[in-house]
Amino acid sequence: MKILMHKADFEQLYRHALAQKPEEACGLIAGDDRPDGVREIKKVYLLTNSDHAADHFSITPEDQLTALKDIRLSGLTLLGNWHSHPETPSRPSEEDKRLAHDSKASYLILSLAAAEPVLNAFHIEGPLGERLAEKEELIIIEN
Repeated sequence: MKILMHKADFEQLYRHALAQKPEEACGLIAGDDRPDGVREIKKVYLLTNSDHAADHFSITPEDQLTALKDIRLSGLTLLGNWHSHPETPSRPSEEDKRLAHDSKASYLILSLAAAEPVLNAFHIEGPLGERLAEKEELIIIEN
């Protein structure tokens, strides 16, 4: 799948992830699944990692509900979630794969391990213990 993300949204994720470091930052992504098969991110949600951990995240049900209400009111679709890896590469960990329960979702991972940030998108599916992560094509576009 091809995913389009506006540069301003990428910069918003990046700033939030830097501010939360050394903890993982997290949130949701919303937008449209276009008829041409392209998934376009139109809004990002910067949520709180209630675990305050460097190697995993949780989003409180209250934060999730508030974001989901806004997504519906905005006429958008929940496309998936995003989180940062403060010290590790931009690829799903075993825990990320284990917790990926929605095979329709896109999972974005922003790595802060190198001098330059690396953002990748993944599709994760399969039975528990055998989940596979397939990289999706992510294109950052100018606003």
